[in-house]
Amino acid sequence: MSTADRAPTRLPVIAARGDLDATALAPLTAEIEAATASHPGVILDASGITFGDSSFLRLVISTHQNTDLRIAATPPVVERLFSIVGLDAVIRIYPTVHDAQAAAPAH
Repeated sequence: MSTADRAPTRLPVIAARGDLDATALAPLTAEIEAATASHPGVILDASGITFGDSSFLRLVISTHQNTDLRIAATPPVVERLFSIVGLDAVIRIYPTVHDAQAAAPAH
């Protein structure tokens, strides 16, 4: 069976919620690490994020560098944060979790 004949791997979806700063990031970090230990990537459902600081950005960048990170349903506060630092030009962002699941794997 060729690679083209295989069904795409369904990535786990992690739903982030609330303010993501240095004091609240540990559970999300642990979830991402656990998911990526057994899957080739992860989808971050960002729809519930209300705030993110530099520690959140560091987690996003690190995850992007180490696995197939797809971010879905970014609220305006996250879109603005990613835009300010230029991350929106680097990471894979999708309007919905479904769109992120349907996307081709990162190369």
